[in-house]
Amino acid sequence: MQPDWAQALGFLAAALTTFAFIPQVVYCWRTRDTQSISLGMYACFCLGVLLWLIYGLLVQQWPVVVANAVTLLLASSILYLKLNQKP
Repeated sequence: MQPDWAQALGFLAAALTTFAFIPQVVYCWRTRDTQSISLGMYACFCLGVLLWLIYGLLVQQWPVVVANAVTLLLASSILYLKLNQKP
């Protein structure tokens, strides 16, 4: 059986773009500093990622589903901190 290179490439791309959020999440949770992060950008981004996740589920594209589920978790944690930041 020949490997599905397109799906493997999709998972690799998903892993790289998803895990790129980890340093930002770690920084924000450690310092609680989200002052320089745009609330509008993260709100739109989280909504877009949620829609990609739904799309991935509908078309059963697992690299899209996995990447967007993890990205939504990471990005929404930053959004949560931003919304709960003390002035």
